[in-house]
Amino acid sequence: METIHKREAWNKGKLVGQKPPLKPKDIWAIRIYLQNAHAVRDLAMFNLAIDSKLRGCDLVSLRVRDVTHGNQMLSRAMVIQRKTQRPVQFELTEPTRTAVSAWLEKSHLRGEQYLFASRIARSPHVSTRQYARIVHHWVAAAGLDASAYGTHSMRRTKATLIYKRTKNLRAVQLLLGHTKLESTVRYLGIEVDDALEISEQTEI
Repeated sequence: METIHKREAWNKGKLVGQKPPLKPKDIWAIRIYLQNAHAVRDLAMFNLAIDSKLRGCDLVSLRVRDVTHGNQMLSRAMVIQRKTQRPVQFELTEPTRTAVSAWLEKSHLRGEQYLFASRIARSPHVSTRQYARIVHHWVAAAGLDASAYGTHSMRRTKATLIYKRTKNLRAVQLLLGHTKLESTVRYLGIEVDDALEISEQTEI
């Protein structure tokens, strides 16, 4: 009788679905690499991506006026998300303000202009596909497996750190601009064990 060979699942041992967030040491590795390479635009883009927790489509369509007021860098900004049409706020930390200021100084960009203008004539700003390629380049430069990370890794990084430190789901929901808490739970990949652990620590 013929033995039927069981086919291995195509995704066995592969990371499927959610792209993992970056760890703090990875963030520093990428920052140092970009600083050493004098990649002024990329450092501004990287720092903004981490701080803003924006989806790729919202990050690449940021304009100068979204993060500045006159000649001043804002410490907090607000944008309307393309996917939900709802506003979301984010902070610009000191390293991000410094990096973006350096980019504005170098690029001479003004108010209405896109922060990350495209070098391709037919596109007004860096496309989400270009952004994905840029992220893969950063990740590879930090010695990580580029195929395991993506643009959503950037969006998830700070949100995951905030959740791990505070266990405050509602705060993370607001920062990510999710309409439903369940979306945030799924997005962070919170395990049932994790939820139970929080529950056990909550005495009534």
